[in-house]
Amino acid sequence: MMDHSPLETHLLFHIGPVAISEAVVVTWGIVAGLGIASFLMTRRLRAHAGLKEAVLELIVGGISDQIRDAIRQRPDPFLPLIATLFIFLVVANLTMQVPGVTAPTARLETTGALALIVFFAGHVYGIRARGLKAYLTHYVRPNPLLLPLHVLAELTRTFSLMVRLFGNIMSHELIVALLLAVAGLFVPIPIMALGILIGLVQAYIFTVLATVYLAAATGSFET
Repeated sequence: MMDHSPLETHLLFHIGPVAISEAVVVTWGIVAGLGIASFLMTRRLRAHAGLKEAVLELIVGGISDQIRDAIRQRPDPFLPLIATLFIFLVVANLTMQVPGVTAPTARLETTGALALIVFFAGHVYGIRARGLKAYLTHYVRPNPLLLPLHVLAELTRTFSLMVRLFGNIMSHELIVALLLAVAGLFVPIPIMALGILIGLVQAYIFTVLATVYLAAATGSFET
């Protein structure tokens, strides 16, 4: 029997009045680890590709190709944010394979924060590409009466990004926990292996949708 609700936030400590949850601590660890890895991978790059350069080229080139395939546009404007989101999500989703660690993406506060990043980034990209006046006026086209629907669509797709990622990762962790409680160690192993695929697929889906939303905000791709 599970002792805690999967929706419960596990608080570890407080910094003054601010409560710090397990998801926040794991996220800090992931960010620190990725920051150190990025520094080590990008320092002293050589013109002639070695193993490190080949790995970096594979990652950056693969993400660029996926962006181009998704929106049929140059990937350069979107690559820094989308690549960062994808790499973070892959690592965050796969932390559910570590015993005793709950993936931060299995918590609403994490997926909500990621969805809000995409939401605000869309406005930044849109204003940068179109200009403030043109960007704001697209909300009242072709008819000003559609303004509420445009606003509702923005909010709905942000909510959808948050809930889709949260629901898939949380439900997988819940299934593994139930199988461990009922069947012991060996039965959940195939399910845990499936979790690796789920983590990769959900990172891909989130970043592809984010790419489409950002491209739509710039006017280069219409949803």
